[in-house]
Amino acid sequence: MKQAIRYVAALGLMAALPAAAHPGHGGEAGVTVGLTAGLLHPLTGLDHLLALLAVGLWSRQQRHGIVLPPVFLALMALGASSAGLLGREMLPALEMSIAATVLLLGFLAAGAWRMPPQLAVALMGGCGFLHGLAHGRELAVMASGAGFLAASALVMGLGMAVQPDERRRRMAGAAIGAAGLCLLAGVV
Repeated sequence: MKQAIRYVAALGLMAALPAAAHPGHGGEAGVTVGLTAGLLHPLTGLDHLLALLAVGLWSRQQRHGIVLPPVFLALMALGASSAGLLGREMLPALEMSIAATVLLLGFLAAGAWRMPPQLAVALMGGCGFLHGLAHGRELAVMASGAGFLAASALVMGLGMAVQPDERRRRMAGAAIGAAGLCLLAGVV
């Protein structure tokens, strides 16, 4: 139980520290732009941070897991570049969809669910594309998609590098899934 509390506290601290990365905070003109903003951006949104950690945790549990984070990143980049074309009007429930991906990815990590590689790749691609759509417009203002993708890759790598036993990895997945449920319910 103490270990679970430590994980939740660490996730909360990681999500709270770099809050100045979103446009409109800091910087000379009141806007943080460039590489720094791109690097910090994935850490400022709890939904994105948790999804990235869950991708890393679940990928570690798959035989073919090494391909899943790059697929998530590639489709996230495609979604971000499509955001201007599709607009938020095309997906009115985008924020709810993002929360659902956090719930789903946490559930997969908690259950250590194994699936055929093609299905896992399609699932990661779909989740990545949704996250890209959600962050695409913000990235256009920051002009640092490279920083955003690099930081996202690092967070997924952190999720893959977690070395605790299977029980603790599953508990972390369950905590992420529970947070996704709270996001869906509008609690967080």
